[in-house]
Amino acid sequence: MMPSATRESGVFAPCALIPIYNHKDTIARTVDGLRAHGLPVVIVDDGSNDATRAVLDAIAHEQSQVQLLRLPHNQGKGRALSAGMLAARELGYTHALQIDADGQHDINDVPRFLAEAATHPHAMVCGRPIYDDSVPRGRLYGRYITHFFVWIETLSMEIHDSMCGFRLYPLAPTCAELARKPFPARMDFDTEAAVRMVWRGVPVRNLPTRVIYPENGLSHFRMWGDNVRISAMHTRLLIGMLPRAPRLLWRRLRRRKVACAG
Repeated sequence: MMPSATRESGVFAPCALIPIYNHKDTIARTVDGLRAHGLPVVIVDDGSNDATRAVLDAIAHEQSQVQLLRLPHNQGKGRALSAGMLAARELGYTHALQIDADGQHDINDVPRFLAEAATHPHAMVCGRPIYDDSVPRGRLYGRYITHFFVWIETLSMEIHDSMCGFRLYPLAPTCAELARKPFPARMDFDTEAAVRMVWRGVPVRNLPTRVIYPENGLSHFRMWGDNVRISAMHTRLLIGMLPRAPRLLWRRLRRRKVACAG
């Protein structure tokens, strides 16, 4: 069990948050990389198999700054992240750096995300992926469709990429939004969470970061099922944007005036 963080007014107390489902071969390297940057780690096991559970037990036993949470059965990435955010907040952390367990994200960029959040503690820091040739073309083109809808749903281009799972959340407004209405349970989590945080008035900082698709990597994205969920999500968000449009437009105008005055 990891000791609780000390959350005081003005104190920046971040942790890393990793949802995992059966990525036993990459999780230790990911945790070691995060710990090398001084980050305590919260892992949420989303009903993994016995082999992965054994690896996670060993990591939690060997590293005092690793907190392991277990969901009773597989519930989806969004559910795991929601549980992890609430737990991190309860432990006293002010921010949670979401990162995948499969080695896609560049851990060398962790200090940049932390520095950006320390400078802008009220902001959500979103990764903007820089891909190499390993990215599947279909996944890449599909992102542009989501980008287009997100720009409409927020009436802005504040979020450069709403699907990147390398993101740093300020936990106070995130958990407040989660208490207002649960986030989606599965792969539609990242985009809906980002849009709803913008609706809530949380500023966005975008950082470019290298993202790879490891050879023979294990992906839990289900082409048909998750695309149906994403389509339903955009329908919900487009409808939800309509009553919020005046406020979003006013906020955009006010920020533009501030920028011009500066």
